[in-house]
Formats: sequence, C-alpha cells, structure tokens
Amino acid sequence: MAIKALDYDTLNENVKKCQYAVRGELYLRASELQKEGKKIIFTNVGNPHALGQKPLTFPRQVVALCQAPFLLDDPNVGMIFPADAIARAKHYLSLTSGGLGAYSDSRGLPGVRKEVAEFIQRRDGYPSDPELIFLTDGASKGVMQILNCVIRGDGDGILVPVPQYPLYSATISLLGGTLVPYYLDESENWGLDVNNLRQSVAQARSQGITVRAMVIINPGNPTGQCLSEANLREILKFCYNEKLVLLGDEVYQQNIYQDERPFISSKKVLMDMGSPFSKGVQLVSFHTVSKGYWGECGQRGGYFEMTNIPPRVVEEIYKVASIALSPNVSAQIFMGLMVSPPKPGDISYDQFARESKGILESLRRRAKIMTDGFNSCKNVVCNFTEGAMYSFPQIRLPPGALQAAKQAGKVPDVFYCLKLLEATGISTVPGSGFGQKEGVFHLRTTILPAEEEMPEIMDSFKKFNDEFMTQYDNNVGYSRM
Repeated sequence: MAIKALDYDTLNENVKKCQYAVRGELYLRASELQKEGKKIIFTNVGNPHALGQKPLTFPRQVVALCQAPFLLDDPNVGMIFPADAIARAKHYLSLTSGGLGAYSDSRGLPGVRKEVAEFIQRRDGYPSDPELIFLTDGASKGVMQILNCVIRGDGDGILVPVPQYPLYSATISLLGGTLVPYYLDESENWGLDVNNLRQSVAQARSQGITVRAMVIINPGNPTGQCLSEANLREILKFCYNEKLVLLGDEVYQQNIYQDERPFISSKKVLMDMGSPFSKGVQLVSFHTVSKGYWGECGQRGGYFEMTNIPPRVVEEIYKVASIALSPNVSAQIFMGLMVSPPKPGDISYDQFARESKGILESLRRRAKIMTDGFNSCKNVVCNFTEGAMYSFPQIRLPPGALQAAKQAGKVPDVFYCLKLLEATGISTVPGSGFGQKEGVFHLRTTILPAEEEMPEIMDSFKKFNDEFMTQYDNNVGYSRM
C-alpha cells in the first residue's frame, strides 16, 4: 500500500513526541466511563465553571451587551442591565472597528492594552507601556508565541520547573527544543534552590545545549507554592548572570490561600532591584481571565507583557502574532473588565465584591479541606496549597502496587489513578505527567469541586486509597521522600 502524505509514519516527529497529560489517558478513560453512564468528577483540569463555579455577573452583563449591541437601543435596556454595565459596553464597543465580529489589531485592542498597562502600574508601582503588551487567546497561546521565538532547534534549552505544567514540555517538544529540568524541593514546600538551577544549566551546557530561557510558575502549578520576594530576587539575579529570558507564568496571582506569602510579580521585584538588573533582565510575564475568581477558561483571554525586550525583537513577535490576524475580541473585553473591575461607588461594585470575595474565601476553605483529607490517608502526604487551584499529594505506593503496575504495563501512578477513577469516578492526573523524581509518585487534583461536595469526595478518596494500600501492602515501611 502506498504511503500517504499524512500517514502516522510520515507525521512530524515533534508532534508524535509531544505529550499533554492533562488531557491524556486518564481523561480519555474518564470520558469513556461518562458515556457509559458513570458519574465522573473531572478534577484533572483547572476548569472552575465546569465544576459549578458561577460566572461573575457584571462582566457577563457587559459582554452580553457587546455581543448583542441592538439591546442598547431598546428603551427598556435599563430595566434589565445596570447603568454602569451599559456604559462599559458602550465604551468597549467604541474601541472596536465594528463590534465584536470585527478583527482587532493582532496585538489586541489598543484601548484594552492601555487598561492592562494601567492595571500593571497600579499593581507594581512602575510604569507599563501598552505597546509592549500583547493580548492573546489565553495565556497558553502567549507562552507558545514566545517559545516559538526563543527556540531555534534542539540545541536550545528551556529551564522548566519539575513538577511542571505540561504546556511547557509539550510546546518545547513541538517546537523541537530541549527541556532542561530544575527540581523543586517537596520537603521544603516545593521551594526553589538556586544551586539546583546552576547544576541544571551546567549539565545542559556540558551536553552542548544553549540554555536560552527560564520558566517560573508563580503560584505553582501543579505544586501550589508561592514564591517569596527573596526567592524571586535570587531567580532574577541568576537570569541576569546567565543571560536568560525569564518567562513568568503568573496566571494564578489572584488565587492566594494564606497570608504569609502574598503574590508579588516578577516585574515589581525586578524594578525594585534597580540597576543593573532592572535594565538588564529580559522578562515576559503572562496573565489570563481563566483563573482567579473569574475562571472564564472557555473565553480564552490572556496577555503577556515584555520588559527589556529590544524593539526589533518586539517587531518580530508582532509579525508572528499577525499570522493569526486577531485574538478573540470578546475575550479582550473580559480582560479589560478583569483589569478594570467596578470601583467603590459604582452601581455594580457591591455585588461584584461580594461575588469575588465569596469565591476566594470558599477556595481557601476547600484548599484546607483537601490538604487535611489527603494527609488523613494511609501512605499519602500533601503540602498545603498556598496558591493556584491544585493539590499535589505524594502517594507512597507499596511494592505490591509497583509490581501490579508493571504487570499491567502501566507507570505506577497511572495505575493508581486509573484504579481511583474506576472505583470512585474521580478523574485526576498522575504526577508522571508533570515530571517528578525517580521512584516518587504523585497525583494532581484541582480544589475546584463544590465546597458542599468536598467532604464526600475526600471520604470517597480515603476509602479507595486505604483499601488500595491494604490490598497491595506487604508491610514494607515508608519514609518521607
């Protein structure tokens, strides 16, 4: 039989190497079980609205009016929509060249980019240039655009934290680059050791790899830690000395569940450090409407801001963005509303504040319920979720489970997670999909199920886990790894 142009054997090898565990084997099996009628709790992806989080009212009102602008001409519109939502809808429509159905500039609407710059200036206390802000279809598209510009071939390496969100490993593989791992320390609440960074870079260079950029995820995904200001300073100094671009994934900056380490942006720390660092470190920072108390994952709205990137490079990044013509315009409106929400005194402010506060307070409680629940289970240890939307417990699998997994042809934590799924309907992601130290096993679950359902979910997990451990345990002792 003749080989076709698009046979599997003739596919781009980078596509075949690309793996994305969040929508991998576990997710596919969960979808099959759902079709068979089993109740599935999809905790595999940070998708708040899919797990019952209600949309914030004000942004939906504004975007509804923008999507159906004829409603603004209805004399009764003020009986349905508050005056500030009507005013904001008119404002955003005035920024477009023909409503939400018209392309915008490939960098996004200038008026919305200006609002993003004003938000960054309020947050950090330093000026932000709208010309260095690109709006994107979610933060993921922005990450992919920047990595596409950084990676020139398999000789180029990107420092990525392990465990990591598989967007990075998948994109680096797809673009033909090399992932250079640096391991976070679970025993230090997933802390980052700069000495470990130096060793990772030295090892990569000894193999002929040119390390070009470093990724940080703050707050962490899947690990949930918040980086301290001191840690960020160390990282920025390291990037300055090693001449690395720092990619700051800061999409969970609203999701903070403790008071000891509030979110602080990489840009603020960099500017606070002054010369030569503030002028010498190249930084690209990412944010989104998908996380925080917004949770508007399906809208696909994001941005990145560039710091100390040369004008000619910015022009080339603009050229790459132009290939897709325009980011999603309705998502740009969501972004404008996220960075410029109702203010005290506005008609919608009290409701907006009540809704957003309620979501964050509930997430803080759910983070504690889940951490405590995991730590009550046999052979399970879990650090507290300081931020983001996930728990990442270590599962100390007994030798009997390791042997059973080997016989089944499965990675041990995949074996465990499949058994969990079949028994309880809880769909998680095995830690091997994020990277982990040899012989150590984890799973990632979101903290997003409804708060009233959380005790039942954790009871179900505990019942499964303890039965699993009893079934496969051969009384070998364990120590924390």
